[in-house]
Amino acid sequence: MIEIKSYKTKDLVLEVSKSYDPTKLDLAKWDRFIDVLCGDRQYQKEAIENTIIYLASGRYKSIENLVRENWQKNAELQTRYNDINEYFHHLQLPDKLSATIDLATGTGKSFVIYGIAQIMLGLGLVDKVLVLCPSLTIEKGLMEKFLSLSGDSKLKQTIPEDARYKNPGIIDANTTIKDGDVCVENIHAVFERTGSSIRDSLLGKGERVLVLSDEVHHACNKVLGRDRGSQDIKKWKEFLLSPDYNFRYMIGLTGTSYIEDEYFNDVIYRYSLRQAVDDRMVKMVDYVSKDE
Repeated sequence: MIEIKSYKTKDLVLEVSKSYDPTKLDLAKWDRFIDVLCGDRQYQKEAIENTIIYLASGRYKSIENLVRENWQKNAELQTRYNDINEYFHHLQLPDKLSATIDLATGTGKSFVIYGIAQIMLGLGLVDKVLVLCPSLTIEKGLMEKFLSLSGDSKLKQTIPEDARYKNPGIIDANTTIKDGDVCVENIHAVFERTGSSIRDSLLGKGERVLVLSDEVHHACNKVLGRDRGSQDIKKWKEFLLSPDYNFRYMIGLTGTSYIEDEYFNDVIYRYSLRQAVDDRMVKMVDYVSKDE
């Protein structure tokens, strides 16, 4: 007889410790920037702060460090896997500062992406940011939002004086990715033989690049189809793990944090659809059971 285990999803979220050395990360100086960026959307602020502490505080060297810390105190995780090595085996992007942010659709992932990108550039931990997404439509939406935010004079005034990069260039991969740039591209452009600057700009420089993958569940789940688009999606995770780039900082964002019916095991922040509806941040979703 097969044993069926059930878990409360919120109990599977990895807690990022707020106990870190403030001389290594002065996050307080970015408070005003985060407040102006996010307004009254507290969950966006929390998602950004959690991620920056994880990536920049020096407390964690990889996702395994965070898992190990949580394993000691979270009985649900110990129930989910036989031992910690089995947990490590199921990590999608091991040995990296990698993680997932689970934000319900319609709650403004683009603000979180932009906030993380600007702060990491400002701290000088990375020189370039690559934002990947699965389609041209999403790419266009992100590009428009980032151009609007980067041109917002109120937001610019909140960036700390000593920030390394204060005014990131918002570009796509049709031009060379320079230091201080945020490059927004759909995953298909990564594999273009001509026209894409990703390989020339980032090859061998991955330790100083932050990769933010929007709708990252596409990279982790099986993709059907033999067409070019499907094949590119299948290679998304392969690109992230490529030793040619050796990316160190990798954060995925999605409102569908599942591999088939298994919840992602590297989620560091969750704002569920139910919570978003209760908080009136999004309207109740009407599911269509049959496509007419």
